[in-house]
Amino acid sequence: MSLTSAATLATLDRTGPRRITDLAAIEGVTQPAMTALVRVMEESGLVERRGDVSDKRVTLVCLTEAGTSYVRTRHQAGVHAFERLIGELTGDEVEALVAALPALKHLAELESQDRERPKQ
Repeated sequence: MSLTSAATLATLDRTGPRRITDLAAIEGVTQPAMTALVRVMEESGLVERRGDVSDKRVTLVCLTEAGTSYVRTRHQAGVHAFERLIGELTGDEVEALVAALPALKHLAELESQDRERPKQ
């Protein structure tokens, strides 16, 4: 799976259903490229398109159960990898990581906000 596909699935998991144009802006790709990507993920059973109840002209891209499961499985694999690696650090290195957690959390929040802003 491409990084853009994985990032798009993560965005849908984090923010809920989105328009293709929104996803394209968030991921920094063209609308036609996102349409093609969504089509491939739809054929793979990871996403589906649904009508927007608030605007019948709009179609939203939503995660399927399989898509949600895929995102969660990837996330859990990353958690396990970090747990294993952290287990190999010295006590001082673990303390340094713990001290850095507030700054790392803030960076993650900033990155999330930046990803959700349309690219200029």
